[in-house]
Amino acid sequence: MTAVPRDLWRPSSGCDDGCLPAVGEVPTVPVARRVLRLVAALGMLLAGIPVVLLLPVLPTRERQGLVSGWARATARAFGVRLVVKGRLPRRRALLVANHVSWLDILAVLAVAPTRMVAKREIRSWPVVGLLAAAAGTVFVDRARPLALPGTVGRVADALRAGRSVAVFPEGTTWCAGKDATDCRPGGGFRPATFQAAIDTGSPVVPLRLTYRCAATGSTTTAAAFLGADTLLRSVARVVAARELVVSVTIAGALHPARDADRRLLARAAESAVHLVPAVGAVARARLRPVPTVTPAVPAPTRLADRELDLAA
Repeated sequence: MTAVPRDLWRPSSGCDDGCLPAVGEVPTVPVARRVLRLVAALGMLLAGIPVVLLLPVLPTRERQGLVSGWARATARAFGVRLVVKGRLPRRRALLVANHVSWLDILAVLAVAPTRMVAKREIRSWPVVGLLAAAAGTVFVDRARPLALPGTVGRVADALRAGRSVAVFPEGTTWCAGKDATDCRPGGGFRPATFQAAIDTGSPVVPLRLTYRCAATGSTTTAAAFLGADTLLRSVARVVAARELVVSVTIAGALHPARDADRRLLARAAESAVHLVPAVGAVARARLRPVPTVTPAVPAPTRLADRELDLAA
């Protein structure tokens, strides 16, 4: 890992190629299997074209089901198994998650077909960008900090309309490797979008995304998309990995008061994402602006696990 200067408006991690798994560290599938996965993934991208055309004319429930189904099938095509722990609230919410990989978007959409907040660059990705735009993604121009209030306003409008919104408040991907605390983006969870939850009285639901190799039984950075890594190189690692599993742990909702401090709310959500055990959840809490008090994480409670087998 390398020290990366902190940019107030463009978060960066301390990750580099040294954070990626060494050759032979992650078991791989035969070349023929990799080719089949790539073909299947390409097929799902092409299938995204009619999805893009259908989304604007479908009712909300059917639109969400179509997006979720496409995300699950695409994850399956890449050979990824999805494990979901916990349940989302039935009402609209602001979903906040750590950010490791481009696969995070598929994992979140498979679990919760919400509107996403994503960097503007994704808008230009083939098919994926079109699908994201048609699904109502709120794109963020990280080079224009003055546009941030407008972004927060669009998130608030979506919440008022009854739509859940998912955001990666770290603002960038990082390896999330074991004991890789130096790699975490400076500043932690950015608080701006949390204001939308406060203004609309929406709960904040922390999601913890972790990647592991079931073949070795340990966490892995094989899916990480970071540093000078290219999307093609990252995709190649994913389709080559054997028994790659992404787990989505849904922590208990945080219910901010109308006068809550967004920075305190962001810190509480960040603690829930990075400190809650994989089998637990943060108890529901009502947050008020008490700057001198650090929010405590109550003892975790057992969640019923449910596993969706998306392995190809």
